Amino acid sequence: MLSFLLLPLYTGILETAGYGEISVIFAWFAIFNVILAYGMETSFFRFYNGSRDKHKVTSTALISILATTLIFLVLALLLQSTIANITKIDAMYIKYAIYIIALDALVVVPFAWLRAREKPMRYSLVKILNVVINLGLNVFFLLILPKIMANNPDSVLKGLYKPNFEISYIFISNLIASGITLLLMIRLYFRRPYVFGFSLWKKMMKYGLPILVAGIAFTINEVFDRILLTELLPESIADSEVGKYSACYKLALFMTLFGTAFRMGIEPFFFSHSSSSKPQLAYAQITNYFVILGSVILLGVIVFSDVLKVIFIQNKEYWEAMTIVPIVILAAFFLGIYHNLSVWYKVTDKTIYGAYISLIGAILTIIINYALIPEIGYMASAIATLSAYGSMMFLSYFFGRKYYPVPYNMRKILFYLLVSILFSALSFYAFNRNLIVGSMLFLLFLGLVYKLENEKLKRIFIKNED
Repeated sequence: MLSFLLLPLYTGILETAGYGEISVIFAWFAIFNVILAYGMETSFFRFYNGSRDKHKVTSTALISILATTLIFLVLALLLQSTIANITKIDAMYIKYAIYIIALDALVVVPFAWLRAREKPMRYSLVKILNVVINLGLNVFFLLILPKIMANNPDSVLKGLYKPNFEISYIFISNLIASGITLLLMIRLYFRRPYVFGFSLWKKMMKYGLPILVAGIAFTINEVFDRILLTELLPESIADSEVGKYSACYKLALFMTLFGTAFRMGIEPFFFSHSSSSKPQLAYAQITNYFVILGSVILLGVIVFSDVLKVIFIQNKEYWEAMTIVPIVILAAFFLGIYHNLSVWYKVTDKTIYGAYISLIGAILTIIINYALIPEIGYMASAIATLSAYGSMMFLSYFFGRKYYPVPYNMRKILFYLLVSILFSALSFYAFNRNLIVGSMLFLLFLGLVYKLENEKLKRIFIKNED
């Protein structure tokens, strides 16, 4: 959400090339975040819910994350010049990145602990505070401080101000927010006594390492295209093209936020109900509602994409890449469905299949990007993302039917999915984003949802009231 809130600020202040440079750096952030978490979050859920000694599970996970993070911190600081050369990122930004990645790794288990104990209020408050601090500091450094210095060069704040320091200010804001977040979550590290179960740790690692492979593959699908664009496009335009692509890609965040919020709440539910009577029925119903709501979001964002671009991407230079919006939003929808379908390999301890499926998606991403970027630029990256997530969704459903059958209502799922895609294509391509036609299609779709789901929704609300 933070990256979306900051989109108008960054695109308003930075040229497309500057925003492209930041996007590439954050792509590397995402990759290292996955590596330092190495599947421990999902592994923690798996063993915490099924263990009688929950303190031992928590303690073992904390010790593991703490040890690996400290090792990373030491090695990365020693090798920061080498890392800068490999990634082609300014060495000044590398040090910021190392500390931010380390701080973020240290809160993986504390946040997972809150989710496992079903404490959404505290979880949300800390996460929201992180966003508020980061957003507030960005606004201060990028907007308020330059204006203060322009009007009063001798201000007491002059020690904080440096011209042409925008990218560093962005990372400093992130670093401070991550540091305060760790301070708010650090109490879990001081719970006594520490107990490290070596045999338990081996089981957690065995379960979590396929999740790591899947996570790396997923990150390749999600962000590696920015890195490939800088490598495969002419150097003179690479950063600018990445900037346009990354800014318009952010409009898919409406779908990504929905999918992430849904997954955050439902993943602990999957594990806690896996031993109940016929949990597959609940899983199927949950997926139905995800597809219905996701279809509404898909069509709504595409229909009103021209309105959203004016609000969130105010610099017209970025609008050139708006053609990717329907593709990347649909890709994010497929990813959300995949996460719902992936319940089968998580509750059956067949996480290796998650790794295989994600690797296939990553291979598709790399092949399509390498083959098509020189010809069609960032449109290749959008097509690759859709192909990767679409294939992952299909493969998860296919293998899930074999190893853990869930009675999904495929007629309903396909109906909502196909109708929302058809209406989206008509609005965006056939009628050239005409807002009146798009709005009519959107209202028609909402009417269909109400007509088909009205009685079921009434039963749910009446039951809740009783």
